[in-house]
Amino acid sequence: MRGSEPRVRVVADAPALAAAAADVFAERAERAIEDRGEFRVALPGGRSVRGMLERLAAPPLADTIEWPRVVVFFADERAVPPSHPDSNHRLVSEALLAPLGPLAPRCERMRGEVADLAAEAHDYAVLLEEPLDLVVLGLGEDGHVASLFPSSPLLGEMDSRVAAVMDSPKPPAQRLTLTPRTLSEARALLVLASGSSKAEAVRAGLEERGAVAATPARLARDPRGEWLLDAEAAALLARD
Repeated sequence: MRGSEPRVRVVADAPALAAAAADVFAERAERAIEDRGEFRVALPGGRSVRGMLERLAAPPLADTIEWPRVVVFFADERAVPPSHPDSNHRLVSEALLAPLGPLAPRCERMRGEVADLAAEAHDYAVLLEEPLDLVVLGLGEDGHVASLFPSSPLLGEMDSRVAAVMDSPKPPAQRLTLTPRTLSEARALLVLASGSSKAEAVRAGLEERGAVAATPARLARDPRGEWLLDAEAAALLARD
């Protein structure tokens, strides 16, 4: 693809995607720590990120990353307690924080269980005044990333860095999410997509013409972005 577009890499399958994503995380961490003394990364939920985190929490990567210099944020969170099965924080805790034990990085969680999500969004945004070094994004079958869904009014949000979602088309309806402003300020974006059910969203997200309102993943169709796909997810992409 041309220089104004994201890098696209296709790997064989979901395990290969998890391994490649973990390598990207480790490389970005090393670079950020060398340049700025800290690696600030936002994570989503989903199967693809779980596989990445499980690799990061095991040797050899677990032993090579300077975890005390890593700060974990969240791309989005559902309005549930952190112990709930749908909580992104629970996923990150199970796959990364708990396995690393005393080596675990600092984790700034979104408090999805609070009554006033707008106030939580405001407070969380204060933590993001410094740009994130990497935002990892899972890709939904409908083309959403974080909790930015098709036709959402938040797709044009360039004032606030974090927003409350009150009407998500996927349950639960209430969530917290990073906004397009935060994605635009990040130093790098990594989109993960695995499986044939994501193929149409991948095609719509990467094709030359298209609208963010229809496919929010196009927010990451950017030279700062890398799309990491398995063969099934990439099946509808035109081959050069």
